Amino acid sequence: MKKLSIYFLLLLLISACSTIKHVKKNQQLLTKNNIYVDSAKSSNKDISELMMQRPNARALGLPLSLYFYNLGNPNGSKTPAEWDKNHPGLYRFFKNTFSEKQSISVANSFIGLNNWYLTSGQAPVIIDDKKIKKTERNLKTYFQNEGYFKAKITSKRDTVGTKKGSVSYYIEKGKPLFLDSIFLKIQSPVLDSIYNANKQKSFLKNGDQYKDINFINEAERITKLFRNNGIYHFDKNSSIVFDEIDTAVYKSNVDFIISDRLVENNGEYINIPYKIQKIKKINVYTDYSYSKKDEPYNAHQAYNGVNFYAHKKLKYNPKYLNQSVFIKPNTIYSDSLRALTRIHFRSLKNFKSTSIRFNELGNDELEANIFLTPTEKYTLGFETELSRSNIRNFDVSAKFSLTNRNAFKGAELFKISASGSYFNSNNGPGWEIGTDMSLEIPRFVAPFGLSKLVPKSMFPKTKFFTGINIQRNIGLDKQNITAGLNYKWQFNKKKTIQLDIFNTQYVRNLNIDNYFNVYNSEYTKLVNLGEKAIPNVTPPQNTIGNFDAITNYAGQIFNNSTALNRDEVAELLNITNRYQIITSDFLIPEIAYMFTYNNQENTKDASFSYFRIRVANSGNIMGLLSNQVNSVGEKTVFKIPIAQYFKTDIEYKKYWDLGDNNVLAHRTFVGAIFPYDNSEIPFSRSYFAGGSNDIRAWRTYDLGPGATPPGLEYNIGSFKFLTSFEYRFNVIGNLKSAIFMDAGNIWDISNSRILNDSAKLKDFKSLLNMAVGTGFGIRYDFTFLIARLDVGFKVHEPYLTGNKWFQNFGFNNAVFNIGINYPF
Repeated sequence: MKKLSIYFLLLLLISACSTIKHVKKNQQLLTKNNIYVDSAKSSNKDISELMMQRPNARALGLPLSLYFYNLGNPNGSKTPAEWDKNHPGLYRFFKNTFSEKQSISVANSFIGLNNWYLTSGQAPVIIDDKKIKKTERNLKTYFQNEGYFKAKITSKRDTVGTKKGSVSYYIEKGKPLFLDSIFLKIQSPVLDSIYNANKQKSFLKNGDQYKDINFINEAERITKLFRNNGIYHFDKNSSIVFDEIDTAVYKSNVDFIISDRLVENNGEYINIPYKIQKIKKINVYTDYSYSKKDEPYNAHQAYNGVNFYAHKKLKYNPKYLNQSVFIKPNTIYSDSLRALTRIHFRSLKNFKSTSIRFNELGNDELEANIFLTPTEKYTLGFETELSRSNIRNFDVSAKFSLTNRNAFKGAELFKISASGSYFNSNNGPGWEIGTDMSLEIPRFVAPFGLSKLVPKSMFPKTKFFTGINIQRNIGLDKQNITAGLNYKWQFNKKKTIQLDIFNTQYVRNLNIDNYFNVYNSEYTKLVNLGEKAIPNVTPPQNTIGNFDAITNYAGQIFNNSTALNRDEVAELLNITNRYQIITSDFLIPEIAYMFTYNNQENTKDASFSYFRIRVANSGNIMGLLSNQVNSVGEKTVFKIPIAQYFKTDIEYKKYWDLGDNNVLAHRTFVGAIFPYDNSEIPFSRSYFAGGSNDIRAWRTYDLGPGATPPGLEYNIGSFKFLTSFEYRFNVIGNLKSAIFMDAGNIWDISNSRILNDSAKLKDFKSLLNMAVGTGFGIRYDFTFLIARLDVGFKVHEPYLTGNKWFQNFGFNNAVFNIGINYPF
């Protein structure tokens, strides 16, 4: 009976996964498009995009969305009455057992489930002869645009199985058309002068093969050229003509005509020469709204030749608002400066919309009118979050924020926020509160004229920030106070630079007495040493309030350390040193430079690269100014150790669009931190491994350093290497999935006296101690965010002895990670 049930479930699964389940008798499911160009098989992506029909989308080689569609029935019931007719026995059962209303409800449930299968899945793609002919026409047009005007396109349907087929397209390109002589005729003298000064950049060259894209690019080039050189009225659609192209031969002349401006005069259209037009007058309306467009503007102030208006009162300082106006009086018209002005105003985050319109004041003069619609001055925000992690079993948090736009009449953004959370950690309930303030100024605020080093066109910003955060019952209960100043500018569309001139953090431990409760492994090591050094002394219990007793117990072990061997004495010293490092307060005065490169065109661009490098130094200047040191030789200010280190982080990400919403994503991260002048590395600046955005087969802080066996509750290092590959694909509807592999670890490169050789990065052989994990993820796209569950499995565990591969591979040792949005 058990075997019969298994066979039945297997048959049900096969039936659901049949790709031809809903393919009719005389139909064929499209399994593949084959493209042959001059008898050679082609996989050109541009040509493939021209197919009017493509096989059902696949992920992992399987048409998962088609399988899901096949769980439904496209001919199923649409109403409860139809469902009653198709399932009379089941309908009568619910009607007789419960009620007519209940049976209708059940019918609607089944109808809804069936519709969900059909709408979330993808219907089988049936080969359509009409669409084959449309594809042939698309291919014909494509190759004609490439210069192959005598190309021949044929197609053939092939049967590849029961109710399945493929389509092959055969393309004979023939000989291409080449451009012989290009005869240029420009009617307006001013256009002729501008063109000849830039003709070396033309996309059209004598002897080149005809390509339609070159003609399009040339039309775009000269349109941009003319409109950026004062020709406000230039219109490519009415003024650019390419003529006398003979497609019947293999070499043809081209007549390239740029005609005069076409204008209407008393009902007739006449041609007049183009003229360079200058900006005579600039008006900026700072509180424009359509509902008040006819009301008078009573407030007016001029600055550097630009007029600023408001209905009642100017709320923006013209001196600062003028820095976003790249259109200047008595200069020629430029499309690029018009666009830059619009983008710059948008970047201020003070205006809902920016509209720039031009009026003619004469044949060669223009008036520029800039209409700005402000956003609300004050914005309140409230956020709540419920989360869980390996440190916090339950966490509910809330954040309240207030944004004040145009805080000091220079389009500044002033933000203040207060946050709090209540959680249940491994040590019991706890809480965290904090407040932050920031002021973002849309220009450089710097002495000695340094602000002139970065032009306004690079969108420079200055940001001042400060904050305080206090947490209880996490670690040693820390208090963090931060204050900083940074500059940020966009070097170009792809490159961004940020300079942290002043970024200081004060980290203070509020509950050192909780040390042995948090780092229970340290207490265990201490007891093991005590059993040998002072066997007659009963170790104190590791409970809250027993901290002094434990430290006294450690002191007795030191006094009797002659009973320990050299390695055990070293372990005892390591326990002491680790305690001093972790419990120490730190002042971290950091300066940093960060460069970011991102060539993603827009949010829909799935093939792009990302590169980021950050170089930071802490304590260099303050260390030189301070002449105070503590007992271990660290520089101090007010008896607080100054963190002194150099730190470099490098991150590279690459994404490949594989088609059908399949993406291969890669990330590599390398980071190193080098302390100097006897300084230790603050815990908050150290590297860790594991977690939902890291090596997902290990929990946060569980891995490393190097081949160190698990044991310490918070494992950190001074060098980190991480690389990940993730294959992302759609399942059904908004449900997505991924298969991933992560590899990496942390090591020590600071020659720390508290770590053994297995934790240190000595040479390239040490890199063999990388952990490797793999797994899969389920994600759901809510449009505004992506909810993510990743399951990680341990593949290579560097701390194991003997065989380190696949020893704990399975669900019993899997790590479940909950996250928001993609891990990288």
